[in-house]
Amino acid sequence: MNTADLRIALFSGNYNYVRDGANQALNRLVGYLLSQGAQVRVYAPTVPNPAFEPTGDLVSVHSVAFPNRPEYRIPLTFWGKAGRDLAKFQPNVVHVSSPDPVGHQAVTWARRRNLPVLSSVHTRFETYLRYYNMAWGEPLIEAMLRRFYRRCDALVAPSESMAQLLREQRMNYDVSIWSRGVDHEVFNPGRRDLEWRRSHGIADHEVAIGFLGRLVMEKGLDVFSDTLDELRRRGVTHKVLVIGEGPAREWFEERLPGAAFVGFQMGSDLGRAVASMDVLFNPSVTETFGNVTLEAMACGLSVVAAAATGSQSLVDDRVSGRLIPPGAVHQFAEALKSYIENSDLRCNHGQAGALRASEFSWDRINQAVADTYLRLIRQKARG
Repeated sequence: MNTADLRIALFSGNYNYVRDGANQALNRLVGYLLSQGAQVRVYAPTVPNPAFEPTGDLVSVHSVAFPNRPEYRIPLTFWGKAGRDLAKFQPNVVHVSSPDPVGHQAVTWARRRNLPVLSSVHTRFETYLRYYNMAWGEPLIEAMLRRFYRRCDALVAPSESMAQLLREQRMNYDVSIWSRGVDHEVFNPGRRDLEWRRSHGIADHEVAIGFLGRLVMEKGLDVFSDTLDELRRRGVTHKVLVIGEGPAREWFEERLPGAAFVGFQMGSDLGRAVASMDVLFNPSVTETFGNVTLEAMACGLSVVAAAATGSQSLVDDRVSGRLIPPGAVHQFAEALKSYIENSDLRCNHGQAGALRASEFSWDRINQAVADTYLRLIRQKARG
């Protein structure tokens, strides 16, 4: 059996209606699998005007808007039309990417038919409660996640640091790596555009600290803004460049007066914007990989990031960037100050990051997932 013999039913909580790093990776995976001759059906919520066109065949499942975050949807069930489509498709492996109600139903459906189930882990759901003053609920979320992931045959995580955390949390003991790649045509130091920087009020000699990502509180916006307040108190001159959109934009703009907010960017425009930063500051602890960190490294930027899953597997502390304990505002400020005031250090660490980013190839990475599907099918066949 090889990749072309695979029939994969992929369940996603958000395949294309809001753009994020997780669904970009899923769409790339589906595109690769289809190019290798595999058959894939995707089951996920749909909306009239999605953020982008889906890769492959997308079948809509019943869903409702998430309370207080209507841009997101909760998948409720795939029974009905989607269920009939799934039965007709007759997959030989099931892939679930979110521990939502439909994900649970998909696991049950597969187990009743003795089909292997792979779950991909894209975010640290248990950490989200910290940003809504509900950290007391983390043990409950962990227990719910453990029940879900233990019903799967195996997990794939984007980084070794995340895989190790999953083992320590006893989520599952068959955990392999599905890393992330980077498009080096889009993200490279040659995309830097001084004229574009000037158009956003950043002079050639000024150091631009960049934020890249969806503007939601769980990305560490509070730590980012508190750190920049500390830099101002220390009298460290800098500029701020924010790339992204989201429901917390108004709050973030109020906290960062004078910052350049350039909104959502994609393709070559995104590559230009990232390469036109001088330092990426990523204080988030929710990522399992850190796509934005890898993209910045590919552009030759030094990175200051939280020492958390994802970034720990990418950034070599004091070689290609700095890893700082999560939430340590004064230490974040000190690391940024060093890069702002020492251009040689900034350049050397950026070059080391670009070298590290050159190791990440999408085709090799996605074939690792296909190989995991095949391994699970063989294991089921052997009983």
